[in-house]
Amino acid sequence: MDDKIYKYLLDIKESIESIEEYLGDERDFNLYLKNKMLRRAVEREFEIIGEAMNRIDSLSPDISISSKKQIISMRNRVIHGYDKVDNGIVWGTIVRYLPVLKNEINDRLKT
Repeated sequence: MDDKIYKYLLDIKESIESIEEYLGDERDFNLYLKNKMLRRAVEREFEIIGEAMNRIDSLSPDISISSKKQIISMRNRVIHGYDKVDNGIVWGTIVRYLPVLKNEINDRLKT
């Protein structure tokens, strides 16, 4: 595996772990909504995940990661549409798609 791709995969892994750490075990959407600093921290981690995914896609578009285009698109929405970030969509991504992405990244790092 290319060293740059490996580094970007590690960046994604670190950002996923950071989101998990920020949220703790409770994962309460109402607490998330009430805590602006938490929301901004999670959004920043999604920016990193999306940018790293974008760079991986540029270097090697054949790498198969589910929802790759959606992840990159979310990064763009968070950065360019910061005033229109839908907290429900972010939360849904955390609950539904982040665990899948985490498994895929961990599997890629093993190879």
